[in-house]
Amino acid sequence: MDTTPPRWKRRKEARPAEIIESALTLFVDKGYAATRLDDVAKLAGVTKGTVYLYFDNKEELFKAVVRETVLPNLEFAETVVAEHQGSSEALLWHLLERWAERMTESPTTGIAKLMIAEAGNFPELARFYMDEVVLRSRKLFSAVIERGIQSGEFRPVDVALATRATTAPLMMTKVWSQSFALCDPEIIDLRTFARFHFELMMAGLRA
Repeated sequence: MDTTPPRWKRRKEARPAEIIESALTLFVDKGYAATRLDDVAKLAGVTKGTVYLYFDNKEELFKAVVRETVLPNLEFAETVVAEHQGSSEALLWHLLERWAERMTESPTTGIAKLMIAEAGNFPELARFYMDEVVLRSRKLFSAVIERGIQSGEFRPVDVALATRATTAPLMMTKVWSQSFALCDPEIIDLRTFARFHFELMMAGLRA
């Protein structure tokens, strides 16, 4: 006999995490505009009133989803960069490899597609995502490229442009796979593409 208590009887401390998990699923599957708090509550196994106990509105819930599911990976990467003792080339590959793995395995990467699609309709959320995720990600990769230039591993380049060139192809490939996978006859493995892209980058960056 299943003795697992129903979700509404679980500890109150677990409820915010369950609501965030349910919201992530719905935001990725349906988009921001189409996701209703009623649906989030139903999927989380709580009442709509319970959702409002922890989150003032859908916008605050979305921000919580980003902060609890996306930012921890970014913070970990920032720690890796700060503590890395090896070459900048190895560090850059480590970041790209982990990013490709996360894009392949984690549902959180659907948030990026959501923001690309809906940023124009929700500018406040777009600014939030830009500040919390995009700019921090750029700063992370820029630091690695700048580090390589300073050490003499990489040739002098425009760091801002090199950062865009490093990150944009992987993001576009992921968004493409989420949009056209059903009709694209040439599906590309993201990890394989990440390695190919990295080798192209190194051909242009090495001093």
